[in-house]
Amino acid sequence: MAADVLLESNALSNDIGRNVRDQKCRFFSVSCFRCGAVVPFRLTDIGEGIRDVTIKGWYVKPGDRVSQFDNICEVQSDKASVTITSRYDGLVKALHYKVDDVALIGDALLDIELDGDSDESTVIENKGNVQVEGEKQIGIEKALATPAVRRIAMENDIKLKDVVPTGKNGRVLKEDILAHLKKISVGSEEKRVEEKPTAEKVPIKGYSKHMWKTMTQSLSIPHFVYSDECNVDKLTDYRNEVKDTLKQQGVSLSLMPFFIKAASKALEKVPQLNAWLDQENQSLQVLDSHNIGIAMDTPEGLVVPNIKNVQNLSIVEIARELNRLQELGRKTSIPLNDLSQTTFSLSNIGVIGGTYTKPVILSPQIVIGALGKVQTLPRFDDKQNVVAAKIIAISWAADHRVVDGVTMAKYSNLWKHYVENPTLLLIGA
Repeated sequence: MAADVLLESNALSNDIGRNVRDQKCRFFSVSCFRCGAVVPFRLTDIGEGIRDVTIKGWYVKPGDRVSQFDNICEVQSDKASVTITSRYDGLVKALHYKVDDVALIGDALLDIELDGDSDESTVIENKGNVQVEGEKQIGIEKALATPAVRRIAMENDIKLKDVVPTGKNGRVLKEDILAHLKKISVGSEEKRVEEKPTAEKVPIKGYSKHMWKTMTQSLSIPHFVYSDECNVDKLTDYRNEVKDTLKQQGVSLSLMPFFIKAASKALEKVPQLNAWLDQENQSLQVLDSHNIGIAMDTPEGLVVPNIKNVQNLSIVEIARELNRLQELGRKTSIPLNDLSQTTFSLSNIGVIGGTYTKPVILSPQIVIGALGKVQTLPRFDDKQNVVAAKIIAISWAADHRVVDGVTMAKYSNLWKHYVENPTLLLIGA
């Protein structure tokens, strides 16, 4: 920090010097009325708490003539190397330090015999500080500050007269500028707090209100997730063969009815997952009806209606029921009967995007599955050739209080078997 401030000070000094010489500007002119007077050139406070410096090299010698802002010497503090520049026009009379000597802040580095070509301002020596007196700018007495401090004030658009000085003889220090900036920042922050943005309160209602309740209940369930991927090449081909024919009958056939039926078929082999948890009695109620819930996005939020008794329905019948529920969902008019008695749920996040997700169990159910999007990915066939395959990811979330990982893996493998071999869904095997 000391190096940065001092380098900025030198840069500003050079700019000011050009103005003094080229434009004959009175700003920071320090010519002395004491023509021929010999004054000590003292090492001024260079900030950052530095008390002493080592002389690393001289740019002048006795007998040399110097002007304001000419390089005098280079010094090294414990933080950085700094070039000291002249504050006067005059003749170097004597150097008080040799290279590698240590000088204290306030000590005289050299003596200078001052030139006297102007008496517009006077120089007053104050043991390490240069004070400008008798100079005014637009009728306002100029505040005392080093070029580095003036540079900081200028860059932050601060008027030195607005800063409370704490330095000797009313000098504005760098710390004073920082304190002033902090004061401005706090004031601006308080103003921003007072100017609260306008906001519209949107009440939670409809399906979203029900979701609030069910998701809050879900927080008490210790979830674990089991994920796998499934090849849907055969399933996609079969669906593509029959979808146009079914379309003519008013049935829109997606892959979802196959996934729903596969879930039901797998539940026939692992029935304990089609159950409700009775937390009060710490027991499971295993259910005969496969009422498969389907998570749907509607204008009023997420809702999970169900298709009842899927174990007794064909793929086409499931598709018809799904179409009906989707139409009701678009109108946000799903009746209570279609929302109640769900025993097992599926969520097809893949229609929006994404591959894997962690679905949230809907109490009192104990399992939910989430499907990702269908992706065409490289896979090996039976002959170890790389082929393009349509792959979908499935993630199962289960209540770990009553479902273990092995049971969930067995169920997932069964579901995957039915999806990858869709003819088994058609013949009821």
